[in-house]
Amino acid sequence: MTFDRRVKIAPSILSADFADFGREIRAIEDQGGDWVHVDVMDGHFVPNLTFGPPAVKAFRRHVTTVMDVHLMIAPVDPYIDAYAEAGADILTAHVEAGPHTHRTLQAIRAAGMKAGVALNPGTPAEAVEHLLDLADLVCVMTVNPGFGGQSFLDLTGKIRRLREMIGDRAVHIEIDGGVDTRTAPLVVGAGADVLVAGSAVFRGGSVDNAHVYGENIRAIRAAAEG
Repeated sequence: MTFDRRVKIAPSILSADFADFGREIRAIEDQGGDWVHVDVMDGHFVPNLTFGPPAVKAFRRHVTTVMDVHLMIAPVDPYIDAYAEAGADILTAHVEAGPHTHRTLQAIRAAGMKAGVALNPGTPAEAVEHLLDLADLVCVMTVNPGFGGQSFLDLTGKIRRLREMIGDRAVHIEIDGGVDTRTAPLVVGAGADVLVAGSAVFRGGSVDNAHVYGENIRAIRAAAEG
């Protein structure tokens, strides 16, 4: 992965057809998605249960871009090697998930992946200030994690603060939650460069009507870059 700050759209397959993940993943890539975002939830750290390492490994066969795996689980460290083996390119852990985030990020990198750190809406930007030299990505949750389709929380001040703290480091700012054509320009204007979008990408389309995904992706990108 070559680092750049161009806007990247990362469709979240949490909004895809669960019975047809292979074709859904190929469709969003064919229609212009830059990364494929996979939300892993444990029913403990967040109130939902989604994908384990075997599912992520199955997704990997269909992903030709970047597989961006967001762990909303606690603890994280016992599962790092399993997600590395499953083929994650980026593995993101929440700063709230455990007391030793430095060690977690070191372990993610040691397993051969890019390391991300995520912040819940109520967690200040300063919580990751001393982690930035170990991180390749900071994920700002703009909804409370657990379910797709929630309303966007305006945390642009927090995003700006992160952008200041990152400086010239090669660290992405990813936004996860409520991203659409209205909110994309707000977060990109504040300094974000990776936009996770679920319902805003998949709404109105299907694997047999995938051009709608492309229209949605292009609309989000145009709004963000405009």
